[in-house]
Amino acid sequence: MSMKKYLHQNVYEAAVKRIDFIFKNFKKIYLSFSGGKDSTIMLNLALDYMRKHKITKKIGVLFIDLEGQYQITIDFIKDILAKNSDLLEVYWCCLPLNLRNSLSVFEPYWTPWDLVNRDIWIREYPDFPNIITVNNNPFSFFKKNMEFEDFIRKFGEWYAGNKKTACLVGIRSDESLNRFRTIALKQKSMLNNLNWTTKISKTRELYSCYPIYDWRNEDIWIANYKFNWDYNGLYDLFYKAGLKLSQMRICQPYGDDQRIGLNLFRIIEPEIWAKAVNRVSGANFGNIYCGSKILGHRRIKLPKGHTWRSYTELLLATLPKATAENYKIKFEKFIKYWQTTGSVIDTSWLPADAFVSGKLSTRGSKRNQPLIIYRKIPDKLPLWAETQKLGPSWRRMALCILKNDQLCRSLSFVQTPTQRQRMQVLMDKYRIITEQK
Repeated sequence: MSMKKYLHQNVYEAAVKRIDFIFKNFKKIYLSFSGGKDSTIMLNLALDYMRKHKITKKIGVLFIDLEGQYQITIDFIKDILAKNSDLLEVYWCCLPLNLRNSLSVFEPYWTPWDLVNRDIWIREYPDFPNIITVNNNPFSFFKKNMEFEDFIRKFGEWYAGNKKTACLVGIRSDESLNRFRTIALKQKSMLNNLNWTTKISKTRELYSCYPIYDWRNEDIWIANYKFNWDYNGLYDLFYKAGLKLSQMRICQPYGDDQRIGLNLFRIIEPEIWAKAVNRVSGANFGNIYCGSKILGHRRIKLPKGHTWRSYTELLLATLPKATAENYKIKFEKFIKYWQTTGSVIDTSWLPADAFVSGKLSTRGSKRNQPLIIYRKIPDKLPLWAETQKLGPSWRRMALCILKNDQLCRSLSFVQTPTQRQRMQVLMDKYRIITEQK
């Protein structure tokens, strides 16, 4: 097996060339690091370049410790960062940030390193120099319970200051369609028209750079073997457990995508897992049902006597009031979109009474083609059409609830700042009630 070829160079050579461009064109450089395979490849590429060219000026490394991670990952991160401390300025952050918890309808978020819950922390602060906590954090922008994504963005602006800065990000376009779009989107602001760069701040000369965007999973492991690079030993355990290369992910395990592998957490590190069950609402439920129809993406059968619409309404009636209201608001917007905006699609597979042709589209390649507007929402569409999000159905809404997708990502929603603030108010309210008891 060989690395993917691009004319006269392979992906490793292309990545080194991009690293060279970054070091020659940016005043400051930092790496967003997780201990996973992609960000570790990024770190190794940068370190090799710096040692080869005798660069002694340190680059920043941002690692956000999420408390509920594998201990083997934490040990690996401590080792590789300490080993290369002569070239790295490390920001190891143990801060109370809001993280998605897809395992509970009652607690859709959890907060690592929250001092209120210190007695049930999964582990204590790691033994590493200059750990950043709420008591010593140098960030003027930091607020307790701020969103993980907000922290990432504001850290970049804080680190950049008034200097041209590159953030090295281990995103690869073959990981997902969203990651591919991040690289391929032509409307974004780029540096020197390079598609592997994206300007990410309106107030700073700050760019995300993706030097390994064209690598595949096989390239990662070929490079680790060929250059004898350090990597997280958790991947060896994943391999022994029978996971495919594409299934091996290392990040906080309670999110929408990561929860599918919760049963491995229990097997690989049972002591840490026991504490996680006590710390994160719904964690053991996720462990038991992670491979089942309840939390997975397999076909779910409709209960007898129900349509998908009536089943959706039944599910909403069983949820906590605030959670049900969240879904109802999203579903109303979802339905309104398809009944007013619509889309350009082939209608041969749609129920004849479900749609009408509306005004002409003004969107890109589909300009001047008739938009399909829905008279009513179908109970279900062909599974392939629902998977590709080509149209609305009550089955899509029911599955959204069954997967505890409170952000309704499967319906193409993203969380807004207002929704985050509302969720935080609810969390604070119920925390106070719990403490009073």
